[in-house]
Amino acid sequence: MTNSRLAPPVYNYKVVHQFALATVLWGIVGMAVGVLIAAQLAWPALNFDTAWLSYGRLRPLHTNGVIFAFGGSALMATSLFIVQRTCGARLISDGLASFVFWGWQSIIVLAVITLPMGMTTSKEYAELEWPISILIAVVWVAYAILFFGTIAKRQQKHIYVANWFFAAFIIAVAILHIVNNLAVPVTLTKSYSIYAGTVDAMVQWWWGHNAVGFFLTAGFLGIMYYFVPKQAGRPIYSYRLSVVHFWALIAIYVWAGPHHLHYSALPDWTQNLGMAMSIILLAPSWGGMINGIMTLSGAWDKLRTDPILKFLVVSLSFYGMSTFEGPMLSIKSVNALSHFTDWTVGHVHAGALGWVAMISIGAIYHLIPLMYGRKAGEMYSIKLIDLHFWLATIGTVLYIVSMWVNGLMQGLMWRAVNSDGTLTYSFVETVVASYPGYVVRFIGGGIFLGGMLVMAWNIWRTWQVTREELATGILPAQEALA
Repeated sequence: MTNSRLAPPVYNYKVVHQFALATVLWGIVGMAVGVLIAAQLAWPALNFDTAWLSYGRLRPLHTNGVIFAFGGSALMATSLFIVQRTCGARLISDGLASFVFWGWQSIIVLAVITLPMGMTTSKEYAELEWPISILIAVVWVAYAILFFGTIAKRQQKHIYVANWFFAAFIIAVAILHIVNNLAVPVTLTKSYSIYAGTVDAMVQWWWGHNAVGFFLTAGFLGIMYYFVPKQAGRPIYSYRLSVVHFWALIAIYVWAGPHHLHYSALPDWTQNLGMAMSIILLAPSWGGMINGIMTLSGAWDKLRTDPILKFLVVSLSFYGMSTFEGPMLSIKSVNALSHFTDWTVGHVHAGALGWVAMISIGAIYHLIPLMYGRKAGEMYSIKLIDLHFWLATIGTVLYIVSMWVNGLMQGLMWRAVNSDGTLTYSFVETVVASYPGYVVRFIGGGIFLGGMLVMAWNIWRTWQVTREELATGILPAQEALA
């Protein structure tokens, strides 16, 4: 009689596969919308004088698409894969896993419908109206039950550090989402926040910056702590540092939101506290970045032949850069120059494209072949992965450098005064001067989007080749393909 505890567990890869494919699909859609609105800033006529194609309506569609559709699908694919593999246990419920997947996709489709129609709360990163917000909470609680339930039935006594980061991300986002979205509905498509004025702004940026801190940082650090050691074939550089990194990050990040409200009606002490905690945040952020990069000690030669590892390591470099830039921009004297300029846009995309997108792409390239019963990273074409890496890197650099240049120029032009105290430049002159930067940004975004299309083709061909090999008996039949 076989000891079931020693038998290899059969994992639920179906939901992982679904979320992995959704990541690529929504990545293309969200980034395509981003490229369109980048083009509109250079060529305004591209809104075609149509309300639902206007910048003001497509911009929240873009941010929700890349953060919650693309990023959210990547986080759910990887977290549900990692929790099973590190706990040695199948997800507690296949039905609940299916509900989480289809529930999340339904939310995304509702966002795609309502935001271009102008149905919005007007809260950044929280634009979806109250019925959809309630659905988000329901699906998120189901996701939490699925994740923590699997940890509860684990076969391994130890809970791997990646799962701690995912746990913090799941719990924090639930609290942040529910508190920030408390509202009074007046119709099916309109509600008003229960908070008012400065309090509303404070709660919004408590949510807004912690969406960055927990959704776009803690969750993706969970990805880093699993896939970088796995792809490099080496243990994490310092497990002790990873634990210190975890507790320091979650203790400090929640205080950073007020740096979005410098020179506002928010009390000075609150602004200064947000600035101080943002600067302190540099320490745990760089601790995690160093831990990830130093994992490659003794394995740097793998970067020559492994483009997936390139994605993962370069994403850490962008993470280190954007988590240095963020605290610097939180300093009031620097913020006075950068606020409301394209410098902030460049900073956001250094993190969004360089960190979030690139580590997600690396993880998906590792995962997809496993879903088809192949070896990790065994895609149809390694050369196409390498091409994608260079398209992503070049596109990101063009994007952020153009916005850095624009931002510095805008800040300096806005504060320039004549000897009599009048402004040297009109606002229209700063817009004209920004035009070349907008064109370069459009090109950079287009190149990055091109890389995502290369990825989709590579995945499609990997699936086709796998089916052909299954038909000829080269590969044994796999549950993942059923």
